[in-house]
Amino acid sequence: MDFGLFLEFSGQEGEDEVKVFQRGFSLVDEAESLGVDSIWLPEYHFIPVSVLSSPIAVATAVAARTKKMRIGFGVYLLPLANPIKVAEEVATLDHISNGRVEFGIGRGTFPEHHDAFNSPYPESRSRFDEYLEIILKAWTGEEVNFEGDHYHCQGIKVKPKPVQSPHPPIRVGVTSAETFPIIGRMGYPIFINPSRAFALSDLAPHIDAYLIAWQDAGHPGEGEVGLRVPIYVADTKEKAYEDPRESALTSMTGLAERVRVSASREGTTGNWQAESEQLTSMTYDDWLRDKVVYGTPERVVDRLTQLIEELHLSQIVYEINFGRQIPFEQQTKCLRLITEKVFPKIR
Repeated sequence: MDFGLFLEFSGQEGEDEVKVFQRGFSLVDEAESLGVDSIWLPEYHFIPVSVLSSPIAVATAVAARTKKMRIGFGVYLLPLANPIKVAEEVATLDHISNGRVEFGIGRGTFPEHHDAFNSPYPESRSRFDEYLEIILKAWTGEEVNFEGDHYHCQGIKVKPKPVQSPHPPIRVGVTSAETFPIIGRMGYPIFINPSRAFALSDLAPHIDAYLIAWQDAGHPGEGEVGLRVPIYVADTKEKAYEDPRESALTSMTGLAERVRVSASREGTTGNWQAESEQLTSMTYDDWLRDKVVYGTPERVVDRLTQLIEELHLSQIVYEINFGRQIPFEQQTKCLRLITEKVFPKIR
């Protein structure tokens, strides 16, 4: 079981960006000192409360200041990138980190990211498939020869090759029901972000679809399931309820609005309008029941143990600042409680 910290390098809108980076790296240092297994960096664009638009650059800085933690992307948005450049940079990062890279990848949830990078959102799945194929060829072959719908190259010899053989572990982000069996057939571990479309209690059938597709495709093993989930731990039930409340409400409102704005866009799968309406109707208590794990150490141990068993989890990636409004001191205290009083009772 891997327990990884999801870290957004977040701050308040208009805040000094130097301080935002400093605070983010302070959390990296704290996580390393506490023995956190891994750290996971998203790729965000045009979000006023995060500076994490260049995850490879930040991951390289993390690699230089740590020795033990694995460094993952949660997730790197493949359709927005040049696949040859990604292959070079991630392989280089694998050397700098002495083989600690986890290559978490995805299509990107919101269409506005694709607009800005001239990558049509309806093409995101086909671009994802092509670019991943090219990256794997670059890492494992002598040269890349590829003729696709979106990319063409001949005789490209990529250096360096990754330290890890045959390449860094790949994990694919999943945010929609349709994607579970697709990734199962492809034979990759999954990284679920349930915030937009799923309640935690609704995930089991979709995970079963992933595991069945994995087996039907003839892949060895049983598949691997990771879950991204907000966790907040406090000394008392009352503090665990109240401390993160305003931050969670901020995120709930913002997510519902982003989903509503994107609902009519070509290329979305599922009913985004219905998802937006569902998110809008949810109360904080609904969110506590269906989307997050908040409580005392004992309560969080019990809930995570239940989720691990019900959802066949092999990985939990937890965020300690859901909504990006939780004070830094409370984040560090929560991180210490999680690593010292929760995870040791689950391993």
